[in-house]
Amino acid sequence: MNTQNSLCIVHKICKPLLRWSKSNRKIDYNNFSILSGYSCPACIIFKSKAVIKNNTREILDSKHTKIRCYSASQEVQYDDTYNQRKHNFDLLKACKSVNEIYNLLDISIPKIKFSPFRIHIGGDFFNQRYFDGWLKLALKNPKCFYYTYTKSLNYWINRLDVIPDNFKLVASVGGRYDNLIDKYNLISATVVFTESQAEKMGLEIDHDDSIAIENDRNFALDIHGVQSKGSYASKIVSLRKRNGEKIGYSKR
Repeated sequence: MNTQNSLCIVHKICKPLLRWSKSNRKIDYNNFSILSGYSCPACIIFKSKAVIKNNTREILDSKHTKIRCYSASQEVQYDDTYNQRKHNFDLLKACKSVNEIYNLLDISIPKIKFSPFRIHIGGDFFNQRYFDGWLKLALKNPKCFYYTYTKSLNYWINRLDVIPDNFKLVASVGGRYDNLIDKYNLISATVVFTESQAEKMGLEIDHDDSIAIENDRNFALDIHGVQSKGSYASKIVSLRKRNGEKIGYSKR
């Protein structure tokens, strides 16, 4: 029996595996997530999380939230989504080393050659060893392609000289380390309220992650998801829906 199979058997006996998701109507690629908000130390204007009150989940925005986190809203709405992401987050938080995180990822995440795998529809890199665990997975599997959006730019910058071509990171504008984007010339994505706003900024809107995966230029993401009642974001979303506009990921 080879080492990989031995590790897998031991791991299944001692600890459950991480859970990943298959492609869906919005994202064409298999993906992995952890709890939104709780795992996003660098997030500011998008900070939201699912909290439990009286045995019911509800959304909690921070005092700085301007655009509510779409994935946090998913975690409030869908039991399976919340349970899967909490399961993953709890397992990863319990890991004490980069190697422990890497081994857990390596055993749990399928090796999909040449097919993009999205890290974090929900969640972000919550510490350096977690970032390094994914980095090691990419380095060990050069035929697999991983991509992600992140506001944890400090962890990225700490490893800037060892990021492989198959580990595509996009800086998500709206976090506490935005100053590092220009300083290190990082590819970035900015959430916009309207197409005209994106045009004024000289950015193309990525509706299906194709720009994030295939290109090396800054781009925009369309606002999407349920927004806080009475907020500017909510008013814009409502107006656009009344006008019959498609919002967010539309695969068009």
